[in-house]
Amino acid sequence: MADPLVIETSGLQKRYGSAEALRGLSLQVPKGSIFGFLGRNGAGKTTTIKILLGMAHATSGEARVFGLPAGSPAEGVEIRRRTGFAGEEKDLYDYMTVGEIVRFTAAFYPRWRPDLEQRYRKSFELPADRKVKALSRGMRTKLSLLLALCRGADLLILDEPTSGLDPAATEEVLQALVAHAGAEEMTVFFSSHQIGEVEQIADRIAIVDRGRTAVAGPLDDLRDSYRRIQLVFAGEAPDPVFRASGLVRARRKGRVLSLLASSGADAIIREAQALNPVSVDVTPVSLKDIFLESVAGED
Repeated sequence: MADPLVIETSGLQKRYGSAEALRGLSLQVPKGSIFGFLGRNGAGKTTTIKILLGMAHATSGEARVFGLPAGSPAEGVEIRRRTGFAGEEKDLYDYMTVGEIVRFTAAFYPRWRPDLEQRYRKSFELPADRKVKALSRGMRTKLSLLLALCRGADLLILDEPTSGLDPAATEEVLQALVAHAGAEEMTVFFSSHQIGEVEQIADRIAIVDRGRTAVAGPLDDLRDSYRRIQLVFAGEAPDPVFRASGLVRARRKGRVLSLLASSGADAIIREAQALNPVSVDVTPVSLKDIFLESVAGED
């Protein structure tokens, strides 16, 4: 039996005047997953998160969190009660100290975890008496993450969680997220345009481009199914029409025809061999390749 869905959107649209931020976005985030939400800047990631948290309302379509409608004011309170969130902007009260803002935040959450608070304050090296305004951008990121992790939430939503961190701190935060999700049986939904970070910790992904879901699924399945097929011809490469399903993109350059297949590679290869190429080379595809092809403009 499949895991229940913690987040589900269907045909989600959001317009700001004449601009379309989302154009029919569909997502399925199973319980217990670490879900990477990949896309270029402006692809619709932050708008999606705002709708899930009730901070913005969809123009049309549906968004549900824990099976509850995200657009309902009453249900939105329950969604936010069960959700920890850390945004890219790191909006914090600058006049407070670290200790004060932790105590202030904890008062709003009956399920606050003092044990996790102590653990992350120590591992993130956050001095209790330091003013928030005196923290570096990286330290503010860690403080925001601490405030989200300690709420006793069932879902953690993060918008660019490693923004402002150096490589060592980034690794520290990513490992903390993996350990926390496993130990607390929490679902993590995090947006990013850092492909390496998503590939390192996510078990499922969605790539969003121009407000739509371009690719989605378990990361291992995507790695297993995508293939690059490169054909070299004696003369100019042909421009064929393939009948087999699963062809994502075909590119011609001189004698070379390069194909990207998301499935059905064997059937595509058989059709390609009928074109009498000099050579056929089939290679696996990285998440970076999948991402770049998914967000590429039309030729």
